[in-house]
Amino acid sequence: MQHVGLVPDSPSLADTGITHGTAHWNLSPEELANISLESGQAVLTRSGAIAVDTGEFTGRAPRDRFIVRDSITEKAVSWSDINIGFEPKRFERLLGKVAAYLNGKEIYVRDSFACANPAYQVNIRVITEYPWSNLFAFNMFLRPKPEERRRFAPEWHIINAPGFRANAPEDGTRQGNFSIIDFSRRIILIGGTGYTGEIKKAMFSVLNFVLPKTKNVLPMHCAANAGGAGDVALFFGLSGTGKTTLSADPERKLIGDDEHGWAPDQTIFNFEGGCYAKVINLSEEREPDIFKAIRPGALLENVSLIKGTSAVDFTNSSKTENSRVSYPIHYITNSLIPSVARGPKNIFFLACDAFGVLPPISRLFGELISYYFMSGYTAKVAGTEANVTEPRMTFSACFGAPFMPLHPSVYGGMLSKKIQEAGASVWLVNTGWSGGPYGTGKRMSLAHTRAMIKAALDGSLDSVAYRKDEIFGVDVPLTCPNVPQELLDPARTWNDPEAYKRKAAFLAAAMQRNYEGLWSLSDDNRMKIAVK
Repeated sequence: MQHVGLVPDSPSLADTGITHGTAHWNLSPEELANISLESGQAVLTRSGAIAVDTGEFTGRAPRDRFIVRDSITEKAVSWSDINIGFEPKRFERLLGKVAAYLNGKEIYVRDSFACANPAYQVNIRVITEYPWSNLFAFNMFLRPKPEERRRFAPEWHIINAPGFRANAPEDGTRQGNFSIIDFSRRIILIGGTGYTGEIKKAMFSVLNFVLPKTKNVLPMHCAANAGGAGDVALFFGLSGTGKTTLSADPERKLIGDDEHGWAPDQTIFNFEGGCYAKVINLSEEREPDIFKAIRPGALLENVSLIKGTSAVDFTNSSKTENSRVSYPIHYITNSLIPSVARGPKNIFFLACDAFGVLPPISRLFGELISYYFMSGYTAKVAGTEANVTEPRMTFSACFGAPFMPLHPSVYGGMLSKKIQEAGASVWLVNTGWSGGPYGTGKRMSLAHTRAMIKAALDGSLDSVAYRKDEIFGVDVPLTCPNVPQELLDPARTWNDPEAYKRKAAFLAAAMQRNYEGLWSLSDDNRMKIAVK
């Protein structure tokens, strides 16, 4: 095989079965962008970022994500319709097919790290069919220094072949696309989809399995930032709930926007080296940090251009509601490098409530923290996953069930213990609808949400009066600086108070049923919580 670029001392892809062709190693963002443009796979936008279309899939496909079922995973993984088992022999055959497909081609190889804390660092070799997929890997993973690249030894391989489609009956997949994790071979195999988010979320799933079991690190689907005094805030939530937007605060240092670990020494560290932000309806006025990060080296996905220009029309959702941009974290001027900080002072659970009945902000105590964390209630917003075109109620345990191979109780128990040790305040924030459900009410004002977050962070909400919500059990502030008082009580924003009560009771009952489904009475009665 011909090797080109910044090649390590002992280049080899033999473990993957890729033996011949041309491997471009560790190319710069400029080189990858130019190859993408010259090959017609990308267009250059006015800001200097390149834009690509990811094809059929513009979001994740969680029903097509598999874990090889073997001696490592058999008794440890919480098998479900999210953690779907895959036969080792079928993985071997499919790996061979993908390798044969890539053999003889020009491919792109990147050596990278996960985990900003060196004590937990994981070496990853990413092999991609397309140059822009490799640019995504450059942006999203941590970037080794030249001397680290020379002696790089991979612990994991990610093989990404969007142009290869599986034969479902023969290969054991559900359809042509797939993302499969083999913990014995330490290989992630992705095919049939160009959506780059599958690359980072597959590695996140790996860390969510390995770190709790071997390092006593709690992996978290959250954003994180730090104030001037070093006070850290965590923002838990599924894609589309506001993690990236709310964590990009000009008054606070960004630690990361999506994936973090909470170590035994009470430090927080980013798993990644970049950000992957939604850009639908993006504007410089509302989200200046993200807007300014869209420059040379950034990768835009599934956006449309204003006709006759190279300017992006961020309001155009004709391709998807899930248009995205990836960029290195240092593109955010106010970012913390290295992305490691002390334990959190405030923790926010972000729920995009499509029913419009949750208070815009409330405080959680005791067992309610576990209840709402384990419930992970939100609405999947349009475009985040394949075939999601409008908000849908969902319960995603730990605010990240599609990426959590272990039982939710593992993560929930670790979080409860760490919160007690840190003495952190925990808040439930509704970034969804107010004044009625989706289609009737209005989406929460970002300005108001930011004001409530700021009040929690600066201690303003510590000295106000609260009421106990009779339906959800949470403590709701009666006042908040720069937020209309009536907005804090969702019932007052509805035209029909009785309709509000019915819808709120419906959601509370759905939460309880979901939560009870996570447990049997014989397992752990202590974790049973009734919210009235």
